[in-house]
Formats: sequence, C-alpha cells, structure tokens
Amino acid sequence: MRDYNPFKELDLFEKILWCSSLAVIIISFVIGGGSNYLTLAASLIGATALIFVAKGNVFGQIMTVVFALFYAVISFEQSYFGEMITYLFMTSPMAIWAAVEWIKNPYEKGRSEVKVAKLTKKKIVIMLVTCAAVTLLFYYILKALDTQSLVFSTVSVTTSFLACALTLLRSPYYALGYSANDMVLIILWIIATVKDIAYLPMVICFAVFLVNDLYGFYNWKRMQKRQG
Repeated sequence: MRDYNPFKELDLFEKILWCSSLAVIIISFVIGGGSNYLTLAASLIGATALIFVAKGNVFGQIMTVVFALFYAVISFEQSYFGEMITYLFMTSPMAIWAAVEWIKNPYEKGRSEVKVAKLTKKKIVIMLVTCAAVTLLFYYILKALDTQSLVFSTVSVTTSFLACALTLLRSPYYALGYSANDMVLIILWIIATVKDIAYLPMVICFAVFLVNDLYGFYNWKRMQKRQG
C-alpha cells in the first residue's frame, strides 16, 4: 500500500483528459499574465481531484480537501465570502467525511473504486430540506458580510451543498450538482476577470471542471451499471 500509485489506474482516455486539462489551465495562466500562482496551483489540484472523483477513487476526495483550502484563500482575496465560507466550512469537511465513507464502502475488498449507492426517497427529502435551510442561512450571512455578487454566491452555496451531499451519498448525480456549480462559478470569475485579468485561469479552471464533471457523470453511470 505504501507504493500505491493512483495515477496508474487512469485509462488512456482519462490520462489524455487529465493532461489536456492541466495544459489548458497552464496556457490560460500564461495568457492571463502569470502573476497569481495560487490560482494556478488551485486549478491544477482541482483538475487532478476531479479525474479521480470521476473514477470513484478516494484519492480524489483527498485532493478535493487540498483544493478547497487553496480556493478559500483565493475567494477571500476577491471578497467572495460565500465561496470562502462554503469551501472552508462545507466542501472541505464534507470531502473528508466522503473520503471516510468511500473507504468504508469499496466496490470490492482491496479495490480503490467506491460502491455506487442508490438514492432513496428519504435521503432525497432530507437532502433537499437541509439544502433549503443551509441556503437561507448562508444568504443572510453573506448579505451581512456585504458579499459581492450576492445572488450568484448564494446559488453557488446551494449547488455546492447538493454536489457535496450527493458525493457523500455515493450517487452519480453528484456530478450534475458540480456541473451546475461550475456554471455559476464561471459567471462569478468572469466578473472578477473583467476587473483583473489575473483571474482568467479561474474562469478556465471551472470550464475545465465542467468538462471533467460531465465525464464524471458518464463514468459513474457506467460504474453503476457494471456494479449492478
């Protein structure tokens, strides 16, 4: 286990997708002036996390925790307090929780692939009620903090919560939650990029994330069919 290399588990298409994602992010960083290395690091870590989450590999959750910490700092710098609070106090803890759940529920003993679970009506109801409560709470917190782009920041909280909850529940639909969140964040960082071109890599980052999350949905549905 000490010599375990998760990158060896990527198939040819996934290696191409991962390398292409990193290349696009790096190129956008150079075009954007190459001044904010924190955004570059966060983007590269995030893209790496997604390719492993798409495989149902717990390594992806570990990388998600690292990405969340980097992204929280970047969001704070831009006064996107909703993003900072969401990733620091929701995405990061839930990724740790999800990592534990994924380790406890492998598809087969000794394999890194998580077992895909089915959503029940009870789980859906609890998730939606909790999501509504979290969204309402965060709206007033973000409003009190005079958060920029309040509406988009609040919607981002909603989509982030749904994505995290579905990831924890081991559902393929986690990827659609993250895809919705990616689209919201693309808009948020376009607004920031208009003010400072150095944030262009974050726009590209979430565009790349969107592609990876759509692949994640496809692959998890394929996993679900194979496991079933």
